[in-house]
Amino acid sequence: MKPINKMSARIVAGIRGVFLDIDETLTTEGRLTAEAYGALESLKSSGLVVAPITGRPAGWCDHIARMWPVDGVVGENGAFYFRYDTEQRRMQRRYLLSNDQRQSNRQRLEAVKNSILSQVPGAAVAADQAYRESDLAIDFCEDVEPLSEGAVERIVALFEEAGATAKVSSIHVNGWFGSYDKLTMTRTFMRECFGIDLDASRESFTFIGDSPNDLPMFEYFPYSIGVANVARFSGRLKAEPRFVTSKPSGAGFAEAVARLLSARA
Repeated sequence: MKPINKMSARIVAGIRGVFLDIDETLTTEGRLTAEAYGALESLKSSGLVVAPITGRPAGWCDHIARMWPVDGVVGENGAFYFRYDTEQRRMQRRYLLSNDQRQSNRQRLEAVKNSILSQVPGAAVAADQAYRESDLAIDFCEDVEPLSEGAVERIVALFEEAGATAKVSSIHVNGWFGSYDKLTMTRTFMRECFGIDLDASRESFTFIGDSPNDLPMFEYFPYSIGVANVARFSGRLKAEPRFVTSKPSGAGFAEAVARLLSARA
């Protein structure tokens, strides 16, 4: 990983849009700082396409799409995208799976939840689970005492033994039935909302993230960026971001934005 200040003016001048994780990338210890939110607003004001790509739930994403300075949001690790049309005052909700499929999967995830809670002491269902539509989030450090790396790996294994996909974020293990991920829906979002084929223009976009569930994005975008706390997952990422900030979390996000906008100016 190269320091963010090594991202050349040529690269930055070609960037048309920025995708970003939320937890411990935009936020800092669970809070959205004025510095980070201001950086997000600066990005949107610059004319770039801006979209959070997050594991957070549908309920949160409805709020984000309506009220944040963004062009849309991909949520629950790629289960859907939401985009709010301010002129028509209409929310566009695009799910990968049908309502019947999502309902069936939630019933299957209920059994997985019971298995995890009975076999991994200290694990808990995430506080935002009530607002989810497609996945199950198991908290390992947000509102519970941090679990060991072994316990987190056990949670992942129990999801996978049940046939589910499991991804580790900075705070949760998210599990779902289906083969999608953050990248799958990001490509759909860009194609359907902007008419952009990311496969043909991936060098024109960057992604900013911090954890293993961002792996598909780090791997796909040649100019991806990690905030400094991505280093805690060193050795656990099959593909690392191309560039890294010197500061962690929200301060690192603001650092990355400053580099992107100053070079463009």
